[in-house]
Amino acid sequence: MGTILAFVFMFSLLVFIHELGHLIFAKRAGMLAREFAIGFGPKIFNYRKNETLYTVRLLPLGGYVRVAGDDPEIVEIKPGHHVGLEFNEDGKVAKIVMNNKTKHPNARVIEVERADLDHELVIRGFEPGEEERLTFSVDPKADFVMDGTETQIAPFDRQFGSKSVPQRAMQLFAGPMMNFLLAIVIFIIIGFTQGIPVDEAKLGSVNEGSPAASAGLQEGDEIIQVGEEPVDTWGEFTEVIRANPNEELGLRIKRDGSTIDSAVTPAEVTQQGQTIGQIGVMQATEVTIGGTFKYSLTQTYEYGTLILTSVGKLITGQFSIDQLSGPVGIYNATDQVIQNSWSNYLPFVAFVSINLGIMNLLPLPALDGGRLLFVGIEAVRGKPIDPQKEGVVHFIGFALLFLLMIMVTWNDIQRLF
Repeated sequence: MGTILAFVFMFSLLVFIHELGHLIFAKRAGMLAREFAIGFGPKIFNYRKNETLYTVRLLPLGGYVRVAGDDPEIVEIKPGHHVGLEFNEDGKVAKIVMNNKTKHPNARVIEVERADLDHELVIRGFEPGEEERLTFSVDPKADFVMDGTETQIAPFDRQFGSKSVPQRAMQLFAGPMMNFLLAIVIFIIIGFTQGIPVDEAKLGSVNEGSPAASAGLQEGDEIIQVGEEPVDTWGEFTEVIRANPNEELGLRIKRDGSTIDSAVTPAEVTQQGQTIGQIGVMQATEVTIGGTFKYSLTQTYEYGTLILTSVGKLITGQFSIDQLSGPVGIYNATDQVIQNSWSNYLPFVAFVSINLGIMNLLPLPALDGGRLLFVGIEAVRGKPIDPQKEGVVHFIGFALLFLLMIMVTWNDIQRLF
């Protein structure tokens, strides 16, 4: 149950933060954000506020922000259609009833001759049996009513495509950006609550009954030499310990201004199929404001570099597609992290958040990076690519990514069992 709650919390947080970035910058640019969704499939919760429908959907496979003009609109008024019009106090059309007009007895029914809801915001037509042509002004926030469901119209200036290249690029980049910012915030929280690791090979807590405790090591001890090799950093110290399971190692320790000698025999443990040595100690930490902010930035950078290196290996064939993980693999990794120590949970969430941000920025169709690529091409050539052609590319890309997700999930299940 702890693993399930930890996984659901992490997944929900990462998707929420990512999509919140898209939503904030869509609204700042004046775009009409129709829906903010967590998950896909049937709705299990919905709430409408300030033009946007907020939903939680059944399948926890991601999320999206549906921006007007950025997806196919389902309602189109053509000449010859009979529609019902309801008006607001200013005499402008407030509702355009597409069907079931008998449920709207106050609606004025007309046969449409021409409708422009993008630029002019007018509907022209005739009342049935009449010859007089009528022109109606449409409120910019009018609603279509189809099968009892209201959908706000989207004048061109509220659509994604009407905005400048920088505004659209920022709206697309905002999701991954928020994932990077979340990781930085997590590392700041870790820095202030748990402290940041010191550079020296200085011991924090010593596990009771561990080889370190048996050797008389204490919290605050600084290791300055292992065997004949001097030690300056924690990384150098742990590297020697990991490489020498079941071998006695001489230690020179600085404690309270004095230098003492001891010896420790690392226990043999297996991690990810590899045999290593461990002595049961934690690295010493400290809490400083400047150090914490520096730590948050350097950790985010180092995690990001590690992920980019793995992506590079995947492209060059040095990294097998079988090593990729989907939701099932991430759930299993979450379980391993928690079983090891809850103290590793927040760094793991930060790592997955950075991973989500970087993967979304890859220039692949249907991802934020792929759409940013099209915006960049438009900026270079001075005119946009045909929306239909771009839509086909993204559709094919989405289908291929969906197939990849199925393959990765199948591999995850096989590894799990």
